Amino acid sequence: MSETVIKFDHVSKEYFLYKNDKARFKAIFTNNRGVKRHQALKDISFEVHRGESVGIIGRNGAGKSTLLKMITGVSFATSGEITVNGKVAALLELTAGFSFDMTGRENIYLKGYLLGLEDSEVRQIEDDIVEFANLGEYIDQPVRTYSSGMRMRLGFAININIQPDILVIDEALSVGDADFRKKCTDKIKELRNSGITVLFVSHSVNSVSDTCDRAIYLSGGKIEYDGTVEEAFERYNQKK
Repeated sequence: MSETVIKFDHVSKEYFLYKNDKARFKAIFTNNRGVKRHQALKDISFEVHRGESVGIIGRNGAGKSTLLKMITGVSFATSGEITVNGKVAALLELTAGFSFDMTGRENIYLKGYLLGLEDSEVRQIEDDIVEFANLGEYIDQPVRTYSSGMRMRLGFAININIQPDILVIDEALSVGDADFRKKCTDKIKELRNSGITVLFVSHSVNSVSDTCDRAIYLSGGKIEYDGTVEEAFERYNQKK
């Protein structure tokens, strides 16, 4: 069996639900005593091996976003152990980390540093990012002058070109016009065919079938099924 690149071992994640900022501040001194809790993930375990393409499905509130945030290191487990081996590119919050006063080109370097790349590594992919984003002369203008769509294009171009080991995609993401979306889809397929590991969140059986060999169905923070895409969607649809 190929190398395990993602492993969740009896992972649970719990959030505190504060009524307002005053309640949040008060909880600092009471150690969250009496604060309502929400368990987003409940004792889940699974492994993803190098080169696999795995769909993550489930209704809103099932725990999909929490799971992805933990894989990308944005959030941490309340209990259990998470192992991620490799560089992760997350096509989720594409414009996170941008400085609006810096130019698009300068933000390429800033995002590169945030993603753990050395200066020389960013230089190697700078031209590819600029070409992929296709922002013309705006690449050397402050990001505050960009439309939201332009910022998304730049964010996508950076994340898709950092040569990741693991690619995390949220299909709900909408980037640019039809031509640019096709360009994005083709690039994702190219990366998948090159043997990187892909995690793909979607509600579409056709999209998951085209992209993935396996699907994990989450419901109420638990794994209801982990196996074939067809069976995962059958169980998903049964609960509608």
